[in-house]
Amino acid sequence: MNGTCSAPSWPPWLKHTFLIYSGSLLVLGLMLNGLALWVFCRRMPQWTETRVYMANLAGADLCLLCSLPFMLLSLQHTSDTPLCQLSQGVYLANRYMSISLVTAISVDRYVALRHPLRARGLRSPRQAALLCAALWGLVLGSLVVRWRLGLQEGGFCFRNQARQDFSSTTFSLLGFYLPLAVLVFCSLQVVTALAQRPAAEVRQAEATRRAARMVWANLIVFVVCFLPLHVVLTVQVAVGPPSCALRKAFSHALAVTSRLSDANCCLDAVCYYYMAKDFQDASALPTPPSAKAHKSQDSLSLTIT
Repeated sequence: MNGTCSAPSWPPWLKHTFLIYSGSLLVLGLMLNGLALWVFCRRMPQWTETRVYMANLAGADLCLLCSLPFMLLSLQHTSDTPLCQLSQGVYLANRYMSISLVTAISVDRYVALRHPLRARGLRSPRQAALLCAALWGLVLGSLVVRWRLGLQEGGFCFRNQARQDFSSTTFSLLGFYLPLAVLVFCSLQVVTALAQRPAAEVRQAEATRRAARMVWANLIVFVVCFLPLHVVLTVQVAVGPPSCALRKAFSHALAVTSRLSDANCCLDAVCYYYMAKDFQDASALPTPPSAKAHKSQDSLSLTIT
C-alpha cells in the first residue's frame, strides 16, 4: 500500500495561505535578523557571552530563512534529490542549532544568577564562542549521522514515499526534549531567583520585572513554536510504519507544525529587539555608546540582553 500511496494534496486556498505566510516570514525574518546581526557585530562596543550566543542565534535563524524557499521547493518531490538533501539538511541543522543556542543562553543566565561566584570562572566571551563552536560541530555531526541512517531507512527527505522506518527521527526528538527540560529548569530557577531578589529602588525593581518577562517570553516562544512539531514526530515514531491514510495525516500535520516552528526565526528577533534595553539603545544611537563599554556582567545578567 505504501508503494502506491499518492502524495497528499492541499486545497488551493490553503496552498496560497501557506505561500503568503512563508513569504511574509521570509521577508520579515531576513530584515529583523539582518538588523540584529548588524547591531551585534558592528554597533555594540563590547562582546559579552550573551551577545556571542545571540549573534550566533541570529546567524542560525538567517541561514534557516535563506534555506526556506529551496526547502519548500524540494517538497514537490517524493524521492531524494540533491536539492532536497542539501536544502533540508541546512534547514534542519539551523533549526536545532537555534534550539541549542536558546538553551545555552538559558543556562548562561542560570549560572550567572544562581551561582555568581562560580560564574566568574565559567562565563567569558571566549568560552561562549568555544561552546558555540562545539554546538555547531555537535549539530552538524548528528545531522550527518541522521542522513546516513535515513538513507538506510529508505530516504532522508521529508516527503520520501519509500521511507518505511522513522528511527532516525529520534535525533530530532533528543535534540528538542533534552534542551526543553534544561530550558524549563533554568528558566524557572532564574524567575524564582529574580522574584527573591530585594529591590533597593524603583529602577532596580523595574529591571528585575523586565528580566523576568524576558525569560517567560523566551520560554513561551520556544514551547509554542517547537513543541507541536515534536509531538507529531513523537507520535509518528511511536506508530511505526504508517498506512497510506496515516502517512497523509502525518504529512499534513508536519507541514502545519513545521511552518509554526519557522515563526521562531522572527519571534527570536522580536524578543531581543523589543525587550533587551541595551539592544534598543545600540540600534537607536548613531555612534556606539562608549559609556556602556565597561558594563558589568552582573548588570548584563539582570537585564538579560
